[in-house]
Amino acid sequence: MRTYRRRAFDKATRYQLHAEVDDRTRALLLEAGVLSNRGAPLERPPRRVVGRSCCRGAYLRGALLGSGSLSGPHALHLELRTSGPDGAGALQEIAAAEGVQLALRHRGGHVAVYAKGFDRVADVVALAGAGETALRLEEHAVVAAARSDANRLANADEANVKRTVQAARRQLDAIEQLDVDTLPRRLREIAELRRRHPELPLAELAARCRPPITKAAAHHRMTVLRELAAH
Repeated sequence: MRTYRRRAFDKATRYQLHAEVDDRTRALLLEAGVLSNRGAPLERPPRRVVGRSCCRGAYLRGALLGSGSLSGPHALHLELRTSGPDGAGALQEIAAAEGVQLALRHRGGHVAVYAKGFDRVADVVALAGAGETALRLEEHAVVAAARSDANRLANADEANVKRTVQAARRQLDAIEQLDVDTLPRRLREIAELRRRHPELPLAELAARCRPPITKAAAHHRMTVLRELAAH
């Protein structure tokens, strides 16, 4: 048993099991698709090893445990490192056979396949048998989406309030330049409502008219007031 400290991420201690390869061990590694008939490591497993869905999930799980990394929660990124392009291509094909797409990237002395985003990463870990982790990722994605929608709506509401305040200020400035008592009844009514309720949007002012009018009609009256003030 040997240990080493990983350089990246949390610099955690990792363990390696070294064993003498006798005839029995060699036969086991050959059967598992780890070694070739010549005793060399295989990057691409034989078809018999990953012929079934459960076997493909197990192979991906081994790759994830042996050479995988996951970073997040923001910009979630899962990566599986391999020693060469054959191994990376094999992982891509194994995942694709289960409907999961992995991208490929060359990085210095190794090749990696990776998935980005909550949905893609959740698909990979679910295929590898980590169903609980996949559910947590999906839950986090739902919460993040809900928070994003809430922020977007809050920003939109704030922008609407700002536009309403600015429009009301322009309308009040125009009204202050006019002799409201001499205006026709309809114009006088909307002008007095704006004076009494400077914070209300135009649609609510329209509803307070007697009889109530449409927002478009109220906007038209305000436009007439501003034109009168401009002259």
